[in-house]
Amino acid sequence: MRNLLLILFSVATLISCENEPVFNPFEYNSNLTIKQNLTNGVSILDILNYNDISSFYGIEYGGGFIFHVNPNNGEIIVATDYSEIGDVAWGDVFDLDTSHNIGDGDINTQLIIEGNQNDNSSNGTEFGSDDYAFKIVYDLNYNGYSDWFIPSSGSMEIIYSNIHSLGFGNFNENLVYWSSTKEGYFPYVMAFNFESWGGLPFLGSCLDVNGLLIARKIQQ
Repeated sequence: MRNLLLILFSVATLISCENEPVFNPFEYNSNLTIKQNLTNGVSILDILNYNDISSFYGIEYGGGFIFHVNPNNGEIIVATDYSEIGDVAWGDVFDLDTSHNIGDGDINTQLIIEGNQNDNSSNGTEFGSDDYAFKIVYDLNYNGYSDWFIPSSGSMEIIYSNIHSLGFGNFNENLVYWSSTKEGYFPYVMAFNFESWGGLPFLGSCLDVNGLLIARKIQQ
């Protein structure tokens, strides 16, 4: 009799397990938050099938705060303050135009580093070391990631509107931050003080020292 009960219990358990739904962490789960779905490895494009782009903004993920989502390829860009390093020099002062476009900060950062390596112009100010904003960020390992760059002026605008103005992020209103957008000898900089600047980048000077705001791209 005992053996018969054990067999019946085993069969009932097997049937019960077979009827339970199988949880796939890589599929979107509406019972979880967007951040939880991202952490599980659900693709951005799958999450976008059920959520508006704006619902991503300000989520702390991948070492920073999400400020941009590309609905075409599922790429997100995050940004965070790195002012703990203190004010940092621009580097060599030389003539160069870099992009304003959202998402071009990684290309801009690389161009400015190459410009510093190649600059021997008599019109520029020779900084003469790797202890400058763009090389520091390019070599940086922070929050567990090593693919940081300094965002473009266009990205700075939406960091302000999509994160800071909504009360998210960790950006310092008392600082001026470098952007990676440059026109000739003049770089664009950004402040996050609501009253003074209103979320728009403005032309600064390569001879100044400013704070660092860093960004990275994530594709999943």
